[in-house]
Amino acid sequence: MTSHSDPVTVHVPLGARAYDVRIGTGLIDHAGAEIAPLLRRPRVAIVTDETVAGLHLKRLQAALAAQGIGSEALVLPAGEATKSWPHLTTCVEWLLEQRVERRDVVVAFGGGVIGDLVGFAAAILRRGVRFVQIPTTLLAQVDSSVGGKTGINSPHGKNLIGAFHQPSLVLADIAVLDTLTPRDFLAGYGEVAKYGLLGDAAFFEWLEVNAPRLRDDKALRQHAVAHSVAMKAGIVTRDETEQGERALLNLGHTFGHALESATGYSSRLLHGEGVAIGCALAFDLSARMGLCSQEAPSRVLAHLREMGMPAALRDIPGELPDDAALIMLMEQDKKVVDGQLRFVLARGIGEAFVSDDVQPDVLAAVLRDAR
Repeated sequence: MTSHSDPVTVHVPLGARAYDVRIGTGLIDHAGAEIAPLLRRPRVAIVTDETVAGLHLKRLQAALAAQGIGSEALVLPAGEATKSWPHLTTCVEWLLEQRVERRDVVVAFGGGVIGDLVGFAAAILRRGVRFVQIPTTLLAQVDSSVGGKTGINSPHGKNLIGAFHQPSLVLADIAVLDTLTPRDFLAGYGEVAKYGLLGDAAFFEWLEVNAPRLRDDKALRQHAVAHSVAMKAGIVTRDETEQGERALLNLGHTFGHALESATGYSSRLLHGEGVAIGCALAFDLSARMGLCSQEAPSRVLAHLREMGMPAALRDIPGELPDDAALIMLMEQDKKVVDGQLRFVLARGIGEAFVSDDVQPDVLAAVLRDAR
């Protein structure tokens, strides 16, 4: 049992679809008490992956059983390749075999891959069943578990098949992050830094001072996760289906998704690493277009380097496709409108905006120099 700290609650006020995000230590051991108020009958279906199941599934099922809640679990392979049609089919058919009804609750227990896949399965099962996110990675806790974006990848690109389906509750147990490898923890940090870069210069300054200690200091970690979630909740509440402001959350993602696709969604480049490199490239692009001072990209680069994160194309192992091929991959991005590539650019740290006015030659120069 992990010691239980007072959780911070961030409310996501979406009317009838409102929910709480609970952030603290020991939440897995208290999951039964947290989930029980949502249930019409005392049973849940859990979907997780092999890594998380080996580390944490028994604890979760014991916590549910302590509240008289029965559970069955489906364990899928770990990794980005699981966000695919075959595993979605497996997941949906298993949930039907478990006789999951509309009034029941499905639990997504894992990182962003499991959260996205299981959320999408819940969205299409019986035209929508409720689900609870229990994110087990830093990336999922600060980003993918909140906001209701669910989906799977296609050979054509990332997250191109999906639905908006809000969870009923999110339990972010920050103690669970102790079991992440240093690389996975840092990959998630790419999304934390993104929040400061897109809309909160003071938070980025706080990270410059405190982020190197997030691994060891749970109070700092709880603050970083809660602040990131509160920023995301605010944006999602104002723009749930990404008609405007929510697109800012994609800072670094147009580059990042193209790089993930170019590396075959493999361990060569994790999602958060792609986002970190993408943020550095977006600030470089912004400076070259005269939108922000050269100091901004230098600060972004210096901070990512201090954290030990990849920050340029040359940091990705192995060969990458040429610049023209990378730009073609960017053009498959979900943010393309009327065939126009859209980037999240910045007028400074904490001042991001969406633009479709990027000159191809400037973009090519940014990619060329990043190699």
